Amino acid sequence: MAEESQIEEMLMGLQQELDTANLILTRLKEEESDMSASLSIKMDEMRKILDEIEDYEKRHRENYLYIRELQQHQTNKVTAFGGDRVIQLLRAIERHHQRFKRPPIGPIGSHLTLVNGDIWAIAVENAVGKLLNAFIVADHKDSLLLRGCAREANYNHLQIIIYDFSRPRLNIPNHMLPQTKHPTLISALHSDNPTVMNVLVDMGNAERQVLVRDYEVGKTIAFDQRIPNLKEVYTSDGYRMFSRGSVQTILPPNKKARTGRLCSSFDSQIKDLERDALNIQEHGQEVKRKKRDAEEELKDLQDKLHSIKRRRLNAERDLMTKKLRLQDVKNSHIAESNSTPASSVDELHHEISKIKAEIREKEILLENFQLRMNEADTKANELKLSFENLCESAKGEIDAYEAAENELVVIEQELRSSETEKIHYDGVMNNKVLPDIKVAEAQYQELEHNRKKESCRKASIICPESEIEALGGCNSTPEQLSAQLNRLNQRLQSESQRYDEPIEDLRMMYNKKERRVLRKQQTYEGFGEKLNACKKALDLRWSKFQRNATLLKRQLTWQFNSHLRKKGISGHIKVSYEEKTLSVEVKMPQDASNNIVCDTRGLSGGERSFSTLCFALALHEMTESPFRAMDEFDVFMDAVSRKISLDTLVDFALAQGSQWIFITPHDVSMVKQGERIKKQQMAAPRS
Repeated sequence: MAEESQIEEMLMGLQQELDTANLILTRLKEEESDMSASLSIKMDEMRKILDEIEDYEKRHRENYLYIRELQQHQTNKVTAFGGDRVIQLLRAIERHHQRFKRPPIGPIGSHLTLVNGDIWAIAVENAVGKLLNAFIVADHKDSLLLRGCAREANYNHLQIIIYDFSRPRLNIPNHMLPQTKHPTLISALHSDNPTVMNVLVDMGNAERQVLVRDYEVGKTIAFDQRIPNLKEVYTSDGYRMFSRGSVQTILPPNKKARTGRLCSSFDSQIKDLERDALNIQEHGQEVKRKKRDAEEELKDLQDKLHSIKRRRLNAERDLMTKKLRLQDVKNSHIAESNSTPASSVDELHHEISKIKAEIREKEILLENFQLRMNEADTKANELKLSFENLCESAKGEIDAYEAAENELVVIEQELRSSETEKIHYDGVMNNKVLPDIKVAEAQYQELEHNRKKESCRKASIICPESEIEALGGCNSTPEQLSAQLNRLNQRLQSESQRYDEPIEDLRMMYNKKERRVLRKQQTYEGFGEKLNACKKALDLRWSKFQRNATLLKRQLTWQFNSHLRKKGISGHIKVSYEEKTLSVEVKMPQDASNNIVCDTRGLSGGERSFSTLCFALALHEMTESPFRAMDEFDVFMDAVSRKISLDTLVDFALAQGSQWIFITPHDVSMVKQGERIKKQQMAAPRS
């Protein structure tokens, strides 16, 4: 009894240890689940921080791009209405300016200015912003030429407006304008070119668009007062209001529109954008600090999660060991309680060997669990190392990106300082250097003019100017004239030694030959003009002949098909003027294979006769003749084809108005009656 009570106490102690291990394992699993949820939440926060950083960087880049664009607009106003592409387009127009009937006007925005400062800049941009990039041409030919220049400048989708340049500035009567004290769009703009203002009126309805300062006044003007001739109302901050019937519409400003392109100065906008860029950069740095803190917290959570997982695995192994120990004790207790004194030694040995085999199996299973646990630990350590390497590489890339961004900011500051220095030196060049250069050039030109004048005076003493003009004038320098005179003297001496005739006789002979050559040249030019005229006439007639031949081929096929269609047949006539051949192709409706018969010998007798008849009628329709005759045209036709053929021939003859004679051995009673139709039937021959 004492031994049994001792075993029961042992079992109770083992059960308590098992319950304690279960509680510890449950608590560790709950901690692991909570830690995994916290890690997932922290990773979501990390992704949000990364998205926020990307958004700040994108806004920062857009701000700097817009600042550079405004600086470019400040240097050259034209670039505000199309960027660098419009500069390339204007250069292309300059290269091809001789081909235009009238030089194009554009972009329209470069010819406009605001009347009352920059207060209506946003409203004008939202009202007629699409027209500011457009170009105006005089006719369709100039528009095609301008489109080619746009392709050459890689300026796609250029808006081109065709308008009459000779039309004066439109004078709009007061009763056709909106009756309100607020300014209209046309009154807020000024241009020295009347065509630009006319285009704004005709294409943009600028005279019917009213500008107001705030939202409430705009609603009153657009919806409550019912002002005649009012189309739309624009507020100073870009809101658009209009009513169509009983429907009232309010549209917000276009956020993507580039506001203020007509502003007189871009300095305030550039300063505001630089301030915004600085604020965005500060917020971005703050978010990056949050990101670094979040990365550290994430790393701590991951370390804690790994520690809890290791503890959970140890607790599971401890629980499994205690379960196995408790089970062994229970099994041994049950075996002892059920054993009888009569048990033999063999049975005990058998049970002992069985228990040892079970112990070996459990030891093998435990070794397998240990191996798997070691592999899992190794894999966890490898993943931890790879994650740490990834974090270090990402941190290195982020640091490199920040360094590159700081370098970009420094470069942009240096660029702005260089531009400022350039403007300064340009001013120095224009104010100090260029005037001195111009004065020196003027003095040089004056001295050169005096030298030439003195040279001309001395030369006129030697040879009068009238003789030089008679010889064809002179554009050479004195040195060149001296060298030329020496060469002529040498040639004169050599020629005088070669020829004994006096120079007067040679001059007379030269004049005679020259007049003869001139007459021959005039005759040749006359023949050349006649030959060119004949060649042009021949080319024109040949082109007309080719066109007529093509049209005749088409007409023959169409008329051939129109006659074939009366019997549900289609066909085609191929004419080759080069090979001097004509072929007929016929397609029968009952042919399921959709094959085309290229040789009429492949048709039946009736089909061939009907096709030949249709071809003859097509030719008859293209020719003129007062008398026509057809003999035994329906010999090989069946009754249906004969009826269709006779009706077709009779209708064709009546429509043509010429006299037709049809000879057939068949019955003609089926031919319809008519006052212009006469039938003559011969008696049957005597047998």
